[in-house]
Amino acid sequence: MQAFVEYVVRSLVDDPESVEVTATEKGGMTVYEVRVSQDDAGKVIGRRGSTIQAIRSLLQVGGTKSGRRCTVDLVED
Repeated sequence: MQAFVEYVVRSLVDDPESVEVTATEKGGMTVYEVRVSQDDAGKVIGRRGSTIQAIRSLLQVGGTKSGRRCTVDLVED
């Protein structure tokens, strides 16, 4: 799943080398933390959060098929 998140986010941004995805376990849920450059954060979020919400939806479907709960968080430094 981490490779999927990384692929999708790298496809959206202008600077794919700056993308970092780390997986952490929190309360029985896998949280994928995505770090991108400040200029690309808006592209990952999308208009009114539509892009990040679509990524979360796809990840939840994939996680359900494998029997795991997953979500994506955009971490801004």
